[in-house]
Amino acid sequence: MDFIVENFNVKPLKDGKYISPKLAEFTINGQKRDWELLRVGNSVAILIYNKDSNSFVCVKQFRPAVYFNHKINYTIELCAGLLDKNCSLEQTAKEEILEECGFDVDVNRLEYITSFYTCVGHAGSKQHLFFVEVDESMRVSSGGGVEGEEIIEVIEIPINRARELMFDLNIAKTPGLLFAFEWFLNGRKRWKQQF
Repeated sequence: MDFIVENFNVKPLKDGKYISPKLAEFTINGQKRDWELLRVGNSVAILIYNKDSNSFVCVKQFRPAVYFNHKINYTIELCAGLLDKNCSLEQTAKEEILEECGFDVDVNRLEYITSFYTCVGHAGSKQHLFFVEVDESMRVSSGGGVEGEEIIEVIEIPINRARELMFDLNIAKTPGLLFAFEWFLNGRKRWKQQF
C-alpha cells in the first residue's frame, strides 16, 4: 500500500483528544526551570509471532508526526494501542491485535515481557510490552485498524530478515519494535530465566 500525502498543514492545537501541551515550572537543586511537555496516554504493544509463516506480524502505518518532522510516509511498528478504555492491559492488547492485525487471540496466550517509558524528553508515556504466538487458524479478518481513524497495512517480516530491518536506516521504526525483536532473537526463554 502506498501512502500518498497531500495538503498537509499544521495549526495550533486547542483541545486535544489524546495529548495536551503543558509548560512545567519547577525548582531543581535550587534553580528555577521550565519545561515544555505533553500529557499523553499510556499504551500496550504486542510482538506477534506467526508460527505458520515464521514471521513477525507488524503494522506499516502513516504517522503524521513522523511525516511532519522527517517527511517519511510510514513507520514499521508493533501492533499497539492506547489504554483509553476501562479494561485490563491484556484485554486492550487482545482488542488491538484483532483490530489492527486480524487475529483473535485468547488473553491467556499473551506473555508479558516488560514495561518502559517512551518520549521521555517531552511525554514520558509508559508502554507495556507483550508477546503472543499465532497461527493462521486464529486469523479472522485482514485487520487494518479502525476505518477512518488509522491508516494501517498489516505486514509480515520473516524472522531471517528481522535483523536486517532493525539496522536499515532507510526504514522508520520504533524503539519498542527494536527491543522486542532483540528479545525474541536473543533467546526469549533465556531472558525469562535471568529475571
